Amino acid sequence: MAFFESFRAARWLRTVNLVLQAILFLTLFGGLNYLARNYPLRYDLTAHRRYSLSPETLSYVKNLPRPVHIVVTFSEDAENPDIAQAYRDVSGLLREYVYASESNPNGRIAVDYFDVYQRRREAEQLGIDQPNQIVLICGDERTAISAGDLYRVENREKKAFRGEQAITAGLLDVSNPEHKKIYFLTGHGELRPDDVDPVRGLSAAADQLRERNFKVELLDLNVTRKVPDDASLLIIAAPQGRYAPFEEELLRQFLSEHAGRLILLLPPAVEAGLDNLLFDWGVLADDVLIADTSPSSFADNGDLIIRDFAPHPITQTLLDYKIGLRLGLCRSIRPDPARAPGNNVTVTTLAATAPTAWGERSYRVSRTPEYNPGIDLKGIPALDPPNRLGVAVASERVQVRDNLPFSVRGGRLVVFGTGDLVSNTRIVNAGNLNIFLGAVNWAVDRDTQLNVPARPIERFQLSLSQQDLVRLRYCILLVLPGIAALLGLAVYWSRRN
Repeated sequence: MAFFESFRAARWLRTVNLVLQAILFLTLFGGLNYLARNYPLRYDLTAHRRYSLSPETLSYVKNLPRPVHIVVTFSEDAENPDIAQAYRDVSGLLREYVYASESNPNGRIAVDYFDVYQRRREAEQLGIDQPNQIVLICGDERTAISAGDLYRVENREKKAFRGEQAITAGLLDVSNPEHKKIYFLTGHGELRPDDVDPVRGLSAAADQLRERNFKVELLDLNVTRKVPDDASLLIIAAPQGRYAPFEEELLRQFLSEHAGRLILLLPPAVEAGLDNLLFDWGVLADDVLIADTSPSSFADNGDLIIRDFAPHPITQTLLDYKIGLRLGLCRSIRPDPARAPGNNVTVTTLAATAPTAWGERSYRVSRTPEYNPGIDLKGIPALDPPNRLGVAVASERVQVRDNLPFSVRGGRLVVFGTGDLVSNTRIVNAGNLNIFLGAVNWAVDRDTQLNVPARPIERFQLSLSQQDLVRLRYCILLVLPGIAALLGLAVYWSRRN
């Protein structure tokens, strides 16, 4: 008998075959791990991109100037179910932060989880003595986030997860010791950041600014007679009277000579006395009230809805998430066609009405708006945006230096045609908050995607009647086991025959 026809040869061949299969399996396993480690691809297929960081957060994380150490003292095994849920939500989110920071060697993010009672010595070294919080440490700077800061709660029910907002704000706070100062001008009936009134207050907007590492203060030019040197941004919110000529001149000097930044919210039917300043910056605020005949342009409470935006750092988040604005009474704001050419000013219309809207000039005497050709203001096809009226513009001056191959940024001005865009009642609209924070960050040179929307908490509820519940119980207890028993009997009889 030949060797290859013997049983001994068959056993050798079977052994060699098994060894080759094992080697191929290990090679495949190792190759897949190599590809996963060196060429990772991540896709978030959830409807609300639940497991992805927002563009704003990614921009901040990839530009962190210093490493940040995050310590989480939540416990997955906590007896409190809210704490256990917070641990699960936070751990998944922080995993994304760590992954996003891997491409930034200067600003890596490291995360540790421990129980402050079981690892007391390490907690004392880090200066942490409280459980159920997130502590962000960067050098000597530190900030803490509690479990209550992670969720938006309405009527004692969690409506949205705000963890990304809180953690990103904390990163900004600890990684950048510099706090830019924003002054809200007063003295002319403006909305105030320390006012909690639902209609006339800006306290919610001020809180949003403080969360982003800004300092907010008041400024009355009639008292100081100058713009402070540490002013990064001035905001004029809905003045109810005219600014004096010397105040306008101070603002003009701040913008033009000191490359200052100004956000102006101009309500209709109010003369703010800033016409010369607006002319210098190529902006025209029409004395009209925007009216529209299309029902789709108004919300159920009468708010004007704006859905058309031009690509710009201020509006990019609204374009990405398809968020609209909800405005009260509004006037037209547009690039001034009579502005002087060659003054290095670039004016962009940020947001515009629907084509059916017009600017009502006789709004002071007529309660029923009616378009009158030749009198009222209408969008022009040849102007950008065509056939629409602008409600917000951004103006920027870029100065070209002689004999230098680059230009230098000058001042920046953002003008809105409404006064209560971010009052306490309107800031709850995500679009209003987005565009306001976008304007602030663009004005102070944080040219990044800006807002971090809260993630809605999805709940699924199965509605069954009592009769459906009884049927479901019988199905689980009797029908499914009965089907399995019948299949078993069928197999038994078939094997026996």
